[in-house]
Amino acid sequence: MRLPPALERRPWAPPLLAALAVTLAVTALSWLLPARFASTGVGFAFLFATYALVLRRDDAVVRRHGLSLGGLFERDARLDPLRLLRSLALACGVALLVAAVIFPPFVVGYPIYWGKIVGRALHYQGHPIALPPRFGEEVLGQVFVIALPEEAFFRGYLQTRLEGAWPSGARVLGATVGPALVVTSLVFALGHVATQPQLPRLAVFFPSLLFGVLRGATGGVGASVAFHAMCNLLTGLLAVNFGLSKG
Repeated sequence: MRLPPALERRPWAPPLLAALAVTLAVTALSWLLPARFASTGVGFAFLFATYALVLRRDDAVVRRHGLSLGGLFERDARLDPLRLLRSLALACGVALLVAAVIFPPFVVGYPIYWGKIVGRALHYQGHPIALPPRFGEEVLGQVFVIALPEEAFFRGYLQTRLEGAWPSGARVLGATVGPALVVTSLVFALGHVATQPQLPRLAVFFPSLLFGVLRGATGGVGASVAFHAMCNLLTGLLAVNFGLSKG
């Protein structure tokens, strides 16, 4: 389908308009659905949008958007278990390596940051850190309901399209750090605030930058999905153990 001339002259406009439409849709779902179904509804909305924009097209387009996931989302190629396992191992290995660098200072800084936000000192509620009930289900939910849908849309679709419109930027570990990465992370952060209007939610802008670098450095969204899920799980554990959440 040929775009209107005004949009053809502004290649950044279609992906940003798509992001706006999807953000409005998931915001409505997050407010209208019962609380226990909201995350699932939002996740399906992101996946549906990614399918409509990328996954229903040919495999070359899917690979260009970093959404192959070891051939899992390719329609025409025969699924190769070894290729899938290699892709999974690379994604988890990179995510664990980054976590080993990022998580220790994050754990130290967490009570300091949130202590200033809530105006009180935060202390562990249990020692050692206690896992919440049904932690295995939480892991699956974070990977498949939250991290995978969000990374598929934001890092797979939006960041790729914006990099096509704004290809300039510094090269960091093979990733392009430029306007596309920053704008994608800004849209990501604003979307989080729209679904849950709290200013501290804007802080997801910063891990989003790292998710984007992982997508660019590895050529796919697998590592960003794994690290995104790890970040959410760690934050949830710290919130419970510092008394900011009931778990």
